[in-house]
Amino acid sequence: MNGLYTIILLILSNVFMTLAWYGHLKLQQSGVSSNWPLIGIIVFSWAIAFFEYCCQVPANRLGFIDNGGPFNLIQLKVIQECISLAVFCVIVNILFQGTHLHWNHILAFLLIICAVYLVFMK
Repeated sequence: MNGLYTIILLILSNVFMTLAWYGHLKLQQSGVSSNWPLIGIIVFSWAIAFFEYCCQVPANRLGFIDNGGPFNLIQLKVIQECISLAVFCVIVNILFQGTHLHWNHILAFLLIICAVYLVFMK
């Protein structure tokens, strides 16, 4: 079950991370934060990133093999990167509807899935 909880927490973490990193661009695009100073944007992003860490740290603790989880550090990192890209693709397509995935983006994503497979090989 630790593996499943780890994956769920990593997905939540990456939703918050993507919103913290790129959400302010959507706010700027919509005019909400156009006049905010850079420090305001940074504080706004940090406030969202707090919730990312509230999910990321427990995910790594639960998932780490030395804490009873099923994953070593390399596996945790590769899983996180794969989830990060998947979440990014979904959120970007929802928030920035003019952004499209092209064949090279899909191929790059498939190669990352191959990396996950290779990391789990004995």
